[in-house]
Amino acid sequence: MQKTKQKKLEAAGWKVGNVDEFLGLSPEESAYIEMKLALSNTLRQRRLQNKLSQIELAKMVHSSQSRIAKMEAGDPSVSIDLIMKSLLALGASPSDVAMAISSGTSHAA
Repeated sequence: MQKTKQKKLEAAGWKVGNVDEFLGLSPEESAYIEMKLALSNTLRQRRLQNKLSQIELAKMVHSSQSRIAKMEAGDPSVSIDLIMKSLLALGASPSDVAMAISSGTSHAA
């Protein structure tokens, strides 16, 4: 956010902060969410690189298309286990997964 916009909002009585503060997340909870989002984005990128539809990936991992969509969207109802299983089915190595997790952002490559 631009500093001028932030100052205007604060002058109007608004409180400006980040998501962690708003939701009251601990550093551990925030790190977990970032890792899960990074894995979710990596899953989508790998699926697209492999030129697979969500339905095709779902068949590979014995799941459903809607579950794949939820994984790629970072839905909280999806376990990291299923995301990991799907990444491995797409040929990701442990070092690929580690690189996605250690990227520190949800825009992992």
